[in-house]
Parts: sequence; C-alpha cells; structure tokens
Amino acid sequence: MYIPLKPLFSRHKGIGVQFTDEPTGNLDTQNSSEVITLLKEASKKYEQTIIMITHNRSIAQTADRVLQVSDGVLTDLGRCRE
Repeated sequence: MYIPLKPLFSRHKGIGVQFTDEPTGNLDTQNSSEVITLLKEASKKYEQTIIMITHNRSIAQTADRVLQVSDGVLTDLGRCRE
C-alpha cells in the first residue's frame, strides 16, 4: 500500500509545528502504526512538535500530551486515560 507521507513532513529544521488531521483515519492497524512511527521519528529528527487530531484512543495514548475536546469545549488536558 502506498501512503503519501511527503505532505505530512516539512523536512527542514526551524519549522516548529506540524499539524495532522486524522493521519491514520482510513488505514489498517499495521499502516497506522507505521505512520505514527514516522511522525515520531520526524518530530525528533526535525525538532518539531506534532499536533494531531484523532478519534482513535489507541493512537492518542502514544502522545506525550492530550487535549480532549467535546462539543467544542476543552474537557481534559494531560495524559490519555483508558
């Protein structure tokens, strides 16, 4: 399966934030895991913060910090709870 990841990453240091909206939304488990791994590697390599929108709790659990929004209102901030 081909996943066009190039648009996800700005391969230059100095671009401090990358925004992703459901980057694993239509992927199977294996490809979702690969995308998350690539995002984490890019974050470290290019010294970037990744801001990701997801409805997938297992993906959210891989994040350093989580903001939970419900009906447009911030309802939780911190680590993902099971």
